[in-house]
Amino acid sequence: MSTKVAVVTGSNKGIGLSIVRALCKQYQGDVYLTARDTGRGQEAVESLSSEGLKPMFHQLDINDLNSITTAAAFFKDKYGGVDVLINNAGIAFKGADTTAFAIQAEVTLKTNFFATRDMLTHFLPMVKAGGTDTELHQCSPDHQQRFRSEDITEEELVGMMQQFVDEAKRGEHKKGGWPDTAYGMSKTGLTTLSMIHARQLSKERPNDGILLNACCPGWVRTDMAGPKAPKSPDEGAITPVYLALLPPGATEPHGKFVSDKEVQPW
Repeated sequence: MSTKVAVVTGSNKGIGLSIVRALCKQYQGDVYLTARDTGRGQEAVESLSSEGLKPMFHQLDINDLNSITTAAAFFKDKYGGVDVLINNAGIAFKGADTTAFAIQAEVTLKTNFFATRDMLTHFLPMVKAGGTDTELHQCSPDHQQRFRSEDITEEELVGMMQQFVDEAKRGEHKKGGWPDTAYGMSKTGLTTLSMIHARQLSKERPNDGILLNACCPGWVRTDMAGPKAPKSPDEGAITPVYLALLPPGATEPHGKFVSDKEVQPW
């Protein structure tokens, strides 16, 4: 029986670190903390080790395709794939940031949508039967009908995301019917991508029992969201950890948007 393995992206601080902490306590298998920066990642591992936990570390920068393929090869070789994948890595500009919206749109979608899509492209095929994949998304109210459509394709979605970036660069995104939030747009795209992949899994690997969901941790006190948020990082980790630890044989939720451990309308 091969050792089970859980991988959490962007997990050297904030919600990601809290997810790793909770999985180390509850998950029957190896838990990998991953980070772009090896030094910061090792520091986070040492801080959890001082709590008596035993996370493992692998360098992983989702913006670097070589880093993704190197990590994928490592987990494929050592574990035969992954059992739990939590795509937590993401960025956001602060509300008061004066960076031009065109730049915010390009930079935010590069990481939160396009880089996470690269992660899914390389890691989803090697999620093992009975595994779970959870995408962490903050909630965004600007959901248009096309995103909710059951027949939207990945190619169409990628085109829409690129269109948003292109129109933002020209200062025409509002005229094009797009919201004035790069972060919200990136997460709307990612939720839609999750639904597309979940439908593909149901069709192409119907007997493997893989559950793929999007979830919103809520407004959490992190470097990204600021100190006024009502939830602690440990509280923000509750829903993604719940989804990661769904019992063997569970058939739902799958292809859903989950918040506070409850399926939400999307």
